[in-house]
Amino acid sequence: MISPVSRRLLLVHAHPDDESITTGATIARYAAEGAEVTVVTCTLGEEGEVMPDLCELEGLRAHAADQLGGYRVTELMAACAALGVSRHHFLGGLGRWRDSGMAGTPSASHPRAFTGGSADEQTAQLAEILDQVEPQVVVTYDAFGGYGHPDHIRAHDITMAAATRAGSVERVFHTVTSRNAVRAGLAALRAADDAVFDVPEDDELPTTPDEEITTVLDVAAYLPAKVAALRAHATQLAVVDGDVPYFALTNGIAQPIPAKDCFVLAHGSGDGAGHDLFGGL
Repeated sequence: MISPVSRRLLLVHAHPDDESITTGATIARYAAEGAEVTVVTCTLGEEGEVMPDLCELEGLRAHAADQLGGYRVTELMAACAALGVSRHHFLGGLGRWRDSGMAGTPSASHPRAFTGGSADEQTAQLAEILDQVEPQVVVTYDAFGGYGHPDHIRAHDITMAAATRAGSVERVFHTVTSRNAVRAGLAALRAADDAVFDVPEDDELPTTPDEEITTVLDVAAYLPAKVAALRAHATQLAVVDGDVPYFALTNGIAQPIPAKDCFVLAHGSGDGAGHDLFGGL
């Protein structure tokens, strides 16, 4: 069995803030338990929109996207510090790959757009990091990228290509959102009736049916660290305190902050992995 101090977890994310939104509490949990946690970010999030009203840096809305990307690096480093990240890498180096934006937008045709780059080159860059870090467990998105963003899908593709061939990697997980947990969280927000942002319908947010989930982590004790990391990404989202804390992106739609993080095992043996990414290893 791998001891906590010998555990090495590596997470591959597309943009700054993804690490906090989808896996922040998981990162904080394993970092607190003594694991070495590495985050790989594929782009600088240059195409992110800026919070229109709650962000104190509204002037960034008038800045070029590359300037925003540079600012978001600072937010990312603050979030990583809040979560206890041991190492951070930008895929291919700082600024090598650029936020592609959504399919069909002008940013998707940028010479450095992540989705326009060579998947083979990106896979090789990730494989080099995997060889350096030698993680036993790797986390990324599912084949849909969580919600269909092209950069998330590319991150999935290169991670599955690189991690499943890496000698140290024993498991690869996809980070997903529990349908039941989201419905319960939204019901609690409606009952509180004090939401600053719009509360969506039950199936408006992308989720995964709970019967497909293989691993559920209790991360309630690490939500303060996750919230601190979310707050670090002030250009991209706002956290609202209250009886039912939640956050909202620039679309103004409230999203619950669950006390459990959920995953689907995509590679390796699942024996012992029901409540621990390293369980049974």
